[in-house]
Amino acid sequence: MLHRPSTGPGTQGRGALALRGFTLLELLVVVAIMAMATAGVSLSMRDSSQTGLEREGQRLVALLESARMQSRARGVAVHWQASAQGFAFDGLADNSYSRPWLSADTGVREGAALLLGPEPIIGRQALELFSLSQPQRSLRIGTDGLRPFAVLGDAASATP
Repeated sequence: MLHRPSTGPGTQGRGALALRGFTLLELLVVVAIMAMATAGVSLSMRDSSQTGLEREGQRLVALLESARMQSRARGVAVHWQASAQGFAFDGLADNSYSRPWLSADTGVREGAALLLGPEPIIGRQALELFSLSQPQRSLRIGTDGLRPFAVLGDAASATP
């Protein structure tokens, strides 16, 4: 009696089973690729108002320190004053430091005025930038009088 291999649905050869689905390794690779793509998209979709404030804060810190050094070098008092359109440095020989905000969405909280020198120790000073479209978004910039001006972080979480 000859024995014939059965040809039922559950008894097909090994080659046919390999074509039915994905291996665990293939599924893990796909999940890893999807996770990396999701992380990349979420990082690229940062809030533009907060990014604009951070960029404006870094720019303002650099300009404040530059004006502070010029004040000390020339021995004249320099005042920084904010306006609705931007800010100005009063006391420098040229008016090259009058600047508009990078974004029309940037504002400064009331009473923001700074004295930048000519003394090496100028006292504790700070100001707060905020987004006009989203006033809850703000950024604090300041110095303790000895150290350079720096972005201190979100004004809501900063201590006075």
